[in-house]
Amino acid sequence: MSDLTQKKCVPCEGGVPPLEKAEVERLLAQIPGWSLTGKWISKEFQFKNFVEAMKLVNQVAGIAEREGHHPDIHIHYNRVRFDIWTHAIGGLSENDFILAAKIDALVRR
Repeated sequence: MSDLTQKKCVPCEGGVPPLEKAEVERLLAQIPGWSLTGKWISKEFQFKNFVEAMKLVNQVAGIAEREGHHPDIHIHYNRVRFDIWTHAIGGLSENDFILAAKIDALVRR
């Protein structure tokens, strides 16, 4: 099993199929707490307050820009949910799991 946090997202302009179910399940096992919801993966984080939630959102924005891969972000006061999928292919790519692993690593710090 490779460490997803050590990988870099690869630009995806479409033209490739989404990951097969077996590969999705293998990668999902490497990011505990994330769930498969339709064509994307999701996870919600809860914080003491809005300011703490926004700190994570801002840190994730920096990672997303560096990786060139951007999650859908839902903010509800002290809760933040990330939905991640590769829009260009209408499903999941390895990039989605790399970004999820990097978000988890931020929260663990």
